[in-house]
Amino acid sequence: MDVSTVLFDIGRKVAELRAARGLTQEQLAEQAGIDPTYLQRIEGGRLNLTVRTLVLVAAALGCAPKDLFEPPQSREVKVGRPPRKKATER
Repeated sequence: MDVSTVLFDIGRKVAELRAARGLTQEQLAEQAGIDPTYLQRIEGGRLNLTVRTLVLVAAALGCAPKDLFEPPQSREVKVGRPPRKKATER
């Protein structure tokens, strides 16, 4: 396993946990005290994040840092915004 694969898997895991909690990237970034662009790069596996950032993101997600090293359910990257809910679904 190489570094790129590990970073990609961590990013996918962050994205999965964030989505499962119904958070936007902006909301998670705010809760973690990091820039949304920084979080986008983490989720995209394009950033070698620090342990400090890993701990901040895990805390904002309500999980232990070790949980971010669990394999993601999918390695598929979803591009774009999720579909908007209808007014009746809110």
